[in-house]
Amino acid sequence: MESGNDTGTGMKSEYDVLVVGAGPVGLTTAIQLATRGRRVGLVERWPQPYPLPRAVVFDHETARILASLGLADALPTLSEPAEDYEWRNGEGETLLRLAFDDTSHSGWPFMSIFTQPRLEAVLEERARSLPGIDILRGWEAVDLTEDTASVQLVLAESAGDRPMVRDGVRQHRTVRGAYVIGCDGANSFVRSRMRTAVTDLGFQYDWLVLDVIPHDQDRVWAPRNLQLCEPARPTTVVSGGPGRRRWEFMRLPGETVAELNQAETAWRLLAPWNLHPGNATLERHTVYTFQARWADTWRERRLLLAGDAAHQMPPFAGQGMCSGIRDAANLSWKLDLVMSGHADETLLDTYTTERSQHLRYAIELSVHLGRIICEPDPVEAAARDARMLADRRARRDPLAGMPPQTLTAGLLARRTDGTLADQAGTLGRQGRVRFRDRAGLFDQVVGEGLVLLAAEDPRQVLDDAAVAWCEGLGVRLLRLTDDPAADGPFVVTDLDGTYLPHLAETGHQAMLLRPDHYVFGAAAHMDDVPALLAAFREGLATA
Repeated sequence: MESGNDTGTGMKSEYDVLVVGAGPVGLTTAIQLATRGRRVGLVERWPQPYPLPRAVVFDHETARILASLGLADALPTLSEPAEDYEWRNGEGETLLRLAFDDTSHSGWPFMSIFTQPRLEAVLEERARSLPGIDILRGWEAVDLTEDTASVQLVLAESAGDRPMVRDGVRQHRTVRGAYVIGCDGANSFVRSRMRTAVTDLGFQYDWLVLDVIPHDQDRVWAPRNLQLCEPARPTTVVSGGPGRRRWEFMRLPGETVAELNQAETAWRLLAPWNLHPGNATLERHTVYTFQARWADTWRERRLLLAGDAAHQMPPFAGQGMCSGIRDAANLSWKLDLVMSGHADETLLDTYTTERSQHLRYAIELSVHLGRIICEPDPVEAAARDARMLADRRARRDPLAGMPPQTLTAGLLARRTDGTLADQAGTLGRQGRVRFRDRAGLFDQVVGEGLVLLAAEDPRQVLDDAAVAWCEGLGVRLLRLTDDPAADGPFVVTDLDGTYLPHLAETGHQAMLLRPDHYVFGAAAHMDDVPALLAAFREGLATA
């Protein structure tokens, strides 16, 4: 869709895609679309970025996605490795201790702690550097009209938490896009205009969340991240990113939200940690209601949902924002292929299929952890402690782990009997490589997009038509080697043994990686590569 005339606010009247909500998910979505050549209008009701912390953790997969946006150098300045996570009972006994690696499957720390305003600042700076993105702050989506080719969005001037009225009049304007993506939070306007049902697991607990800046920045917190499973007051004590700490206290029976959400209450609860107004700054105190729910459908014709607009979960697995960033990574490349004519529009239906399966696991895990943590009954808590202490003595892991980095349905290679092909749906690895005289992590050296990685030159088994199709779609055909002397425009040197040993261990010679870093499928022999690419091509046409 061509850009129309300027509306007088710095935003054009027509876009390829309109994204509603400029939080981390909306910004990620906009950047990914713009770097693929799409014109994006990013609408945000708040005139200024929200200055206070919210999310504090992201995992290695999310770090890889953020780095791929151009933030690789910025991530170490706004985050720190999580290092550990320890659960203790009211007696101080360790129920569970997790140690997180500094490196991972994705080439980034397994878990990182960060400060959300700093992440949003670098995301917005990146978005503003791209000519394909217009950011319209201080405008709220209030109405939309959809036809067979586009969606018209009506915007009204907003002060963020209230309408902006000047001389008794609220200004309105309209913008149009081929698609609208709602990244506009739990109370999503875009979701309200869809007919999707919402599944709610009925998990609801109120927690007081405190963000604190200790004045003594050299104070050692051991463990750095603590879950106190004390029925008298379940408590979370974790890093809030560089220079910050976070405390979370569950609301107890008989307490009101108003009583809990007071600065005086906050300091009283912080006193056992030797924190007071003389040695710390209380940056924020607020009460959150932790919920577990998701929209059953994330796409309805030209309307799509991502992030909290599509799902909300308790924070206990640290997967809330991570899930939204995964949404953006899954959706953006598919939408681009559809809009470019390389894929049928039904490809967008795989977005809900693929993401909702992974998302439901994350929510169910979060609820499982929450039920362990939020136990207020001393008798039940004692039984829980006995089970977890026995598990620890037997070296059994009572947790199911983080959401598995696998997809089980959608655009994935399948065997002739319809079952998922070997390696299909697994999260692709990332290691250090050398490519065209540059060395570093694969994404930062080779770049983003569809990639066929093979132990031999894949062009040797492809005819001219197949190579031309790959070039037209942007599939890069690359040969892996461990020979440091090897050279060539399509040669990738596996510096750390991340790729070639993995192919050998799984009995394959090639794999096709999607732009969201998941494996479409693998080829056991080089002669199987044409069929692998043909299956992907067919999937784009019939998804």
